[in-house]
Amino acid sequence: MFTLEQHMKRWADTAPRKLVFRQDIPFEEWRAGLAASFAARLGGFPALPEELQPARLERVSCPGYVRERVEITTFEGMRMAVYLLLPERPLASPAPAVIAVHGHGYGSREIVGLMPDGAERTGPSGLHKDFAVSLVKQGFVVAAPELLGFGDRRLAEDLAGGEATRNSCYRLSSALLLAGQTMAGFRIYETMRALDYLRTRSEVAPERIGIMGISGGGLVAGFTAALDERIACAVVSGYAGTFATSILTRNHCLDNYIPGILQDAEMPDLLGLIAPRGLFLESGDTDHLFGQDGARQALDRLKLIYEAAGGAGRVEADFFTGGHEINGEPAFAWLREQLADERRHV
Repeated sequence: MFTLEQHMKRWADTAPRKLVFRQDIPFEEWRAGLAASFAARLGGFPALPEELQPARLERVSCPGYVRERVEITTFEGMRMAVYLLLPERPLASPAPAVIAVHGHGYGSREIVGLMPDGAERTGPSGLHKDFAVSLVKQGFVVAAPELLGFGDRRLAEDLAGGEATRNSCYRLSSALLLAGQTMAGFRIYETMRALDYLRTRSEVAPERIGIMGISGGGLVAGFTAALDERIACAVVSGYAGTFATSILTRNHCLDNYIPGILQDAEMPDLLGLIAPRGLFLESGDTDHLFGQDGARQALDRLKLIYEAAGGAGRVEADFFTGGHEINGEPAFAWLREQLADERRHV
């Protein structure tokens, strides 16, 4: 007889992973097959995008940059707020840009230096460390979308609860799953729409747009880059590893789960769809959610995939002393090299 824990492990271990990378298949053929199946398991994306219909909600001068809050259409009848940070001294003109994706917390305000009510923050910055502000101070244009289920985009019952970090992930994810969709798929597609918007801005060099996300935002950042080749490079912080060493080891938010994904592949193969574009992993040695053992396993697997894609050396990692948090400086330096180096864009 097996314990329930043993059954759980056996279910995961024996899933076929039939679309994992194999060296006997040409890279582009493998990539196309896994990308198509992955998109379908996420619930698919609209065949025709809605008009963005951007509307500016605010414009505020901050030390070294301007902060705008704009709203765009993502799905039919659905609007998403995005903070746009414009540096006073951009790295170039037009400037490279980074989409900054928050994790669990109180939404996009948490990474742009604001309190849940929009007031300037005076206390600690938490695991996100205001990384969108750090990026704009590096000279990047930064877009910080408000992910579905957080901040202003919560169900009325959660907005009325008075607790800023109370999210609507579970009920929204449940409703999407019953409809054959996933929260991951919705967030990935909406991030693609933020990319669409960035590419309309005259301040932005459209071929020099990267993405960076932490925790659940790392999922969104990594998988958006995997499925949208317009993204030049990606930083995945506090997420990259394997499903077996992360979300299958403990209770996680329902928004992490993609039905049937282990029928196709493990997480490193999904992130390998980014190859040969640049990929950088951040992992803290005391991260209790997405630990370094899984991140190191992922990196080893990704190096094989990148070599086959002709991108040897373009996947790197920062294994730092710390927890489930942004580290920052090595990743920011890597993004400058990826997005501001003229030799990479000739």
